[in-house]
Amino acid sequence: MFETDSYVKKFTDMMSEGFIFIDNKGKIQIYNNKAKEIFGISYNYDVSHNSGKIEKGDIIVIGDNCIGKDDANLTPEALSCIGIFDNKIQSGDAIVAVGIFGGNEVPVYEYIKPDYDSVKLKLDCNYANEDIKCSIDFKDRVINIQVNKEEYLLRYINCFGHIVVLDGKTKKMKFYQTHGYTARGEGIFDLLKGKEFRAKGETSDFFNVIGKDIFEIHKGNITAQEFFDAATGKNISYVNEFKEINGRPTICTLSPVNKNGVRVGAALKVDDISEVKKVIRERDEALYNLEQMERKLSEELDIRKLLPEIVGESKEITNVMKLAIKATRTNSTVLILGESGTGKSILAKAIHDNSKNKDNPFIHVNCGSIPETLLESELFGYEGGAFTGAKVVGKVGLFELAQGGTIFLDEIGEISTFLQVKLLQVLQDRTFYKVGGNKSIKVDVRIIAATNKNLEKEILLGNFREDLYYRINVFPIWIPPLRDRKSDIYPLVRNTLPKICTRIGCEEKRISVEAISVLTDYNWPGNVRELENILERAINLTEGNIIMSTHLAISKSNDEEINKKEEIKPLKDSICDVEKKAIEEAIIYSHGDKKLAMNLLKISKTSFYEKLKKYNLSK
Repeated sequence: MFETDSYVKKFTDMMSEGFIFIDNKGKIQIYNNKAKEIFGISYNYDVSHNSGKIEKGDIIVIGDNCIGKDDANLTPEALSCIGIFDNKIQSGDAIVAVGIFGGNEVPVYEYIKPDYDSVKLKLDCNYANEDIKCSIDFKDRVINIQVNKEEYLLRYINCFGHIVVLDGKTKKMKFYQTHGYTARGEGIFDLLKGKEFRAKGETSDFFNVIGKDIFEIHKGNITAQEFFDAATGKNISYVNEFKEINGRPTICTLSPVNKNGVRVGAALKVDDISEVKKVIRERDEALYNLEQMERKLSEELDIRKLLPEIVGESKEITNVMKLAIKATRTNSTVLILGESGTGKSILAKAIHDNSKNKDNPFIHVNCGSIPETLLESELFGYEGGAFTGAKVVGKVGLFELAQGGTIFLDEIGEISTFLQVKLLQVLQDRTFYKVGGNKSIKVDVRIIAATNKNLEKEILLGNFREDLYYRINVFPIWIPPLRDRKSDIYPLVRNTLPKICTRIGCEEKRISVEAISVLTDYNWPGNVRELENILERAINLTEGNIIMSTHLAISKSNDEEINKKEEIKPLKDSICDVEKKAIEEAIIYSHGDKKLAMNLLKISKTSFYEKLKKYNLSK
């Protein structure tokens, strides 16, 4: 049926798919040009080399993206022929390496176990006076070996082994790997074990697969076995099934071929889908990246929508808003930390307004502004006649008023240790007693606390209970000072100016670029609150519609303090200055009586005179 004459060859070579026919002995009778192209059997190469084999002293450069799983059959043990005896290297690892075949020189290599975070594996060195570079790009799926700027680049689909060999004597390229090495029997393992490689180039012999056994060209392949079984009599056939042959993804159609009722062979039609797969992968990556960008943008829009009170675009304040959003989805106690004026109370209110308790009370208690003697009764209430001046009917405390909602304990670091004990009980079991009461009151209330103090330091000083600290520090949110997020100054100004103008009843004003520059250069010890006060003063001082830098009443003392800090002396020098001043004052006080001066200073005569000499005070 199939005659391997010139007409059949011309016909099959015109096909856009790969076409292979084997006889009932498994011998290849037709292997068209497209099939040769798909499986890398085409013999036109840009760089030529003669046939030969690897010999002792040759320089070997290897790049393998999956040891033991590629068609090159490289094993960790086989690397010993170039001096790599590393039992940490395992099957599945990727490796880039250079070494001397059968030599004693120390090899250079890098290896990793590829994962989703792997991007590249690189080797860059001067080895045996040759500039060697080898890299594996896991994202773009490229193995690139460079020898003295000559580049040998191969793209792969799944698992691939690349090798370049330099002649040990001449240092010229002796062999380089190309696609189709499986069909040619030129896998890395085989070459390292002494198998000869074929020549490349226009003058090299044509690699003729006709008459060869199918397993010689496509060894160790399930599809090849199915192909052989169909050719030798089994009833196996399929249409357009996905198959991976020699590491390449293909769509195959397998058909047994009979002549006069006798099985004479089988035909395999092959469509290469590696490019399609690459395009699909690139499309999927693009869609994934687009999805990530959309999700990130959606998150940012959600944050701006849910927390319009929190103004700023810096990554620092964005992180604060993300934490705040998470805090709205839980009922855990929140501790807001930050300097005075950073907006802790605004953040606390925003968390409440977006929580499941938003329709219930939000009670703001400034613990630092209420006298200690009144704070207990304010928080927990009191029974009638509990103390002198108490109302007969008693009083409901702020915790009870916050029932079902949120109580915000601002400046919690100011609470006395006595009240801390009572507050700890509320946090533990949500119960308390009124002042002068003997009935336990249970409340369902969410607690948000805030402070500008370092509570850990206050614990060491004995001013704050450690057990209470751990109770309130369940969900901490730190608001960075304005000086650490100066990119937020313009958004804050843009948001605040119209509000201040409306509040004080004046026409809307704008701010000059020069004034913004001054605001950005300032150190902001008072944070956002100070910015609002400076803007309000500037609005009142501005007669026109534009705020200039001259209208900004910014104190220079803050910047002077910074300069002073830069002038602080080392501790040793400061101690010497104090010591010298003390000796001078003692001598003046004793009217030059050195014996009296040393007695006043309570130091020995020897030490006294040594210090007089040291500080040039002898006269």
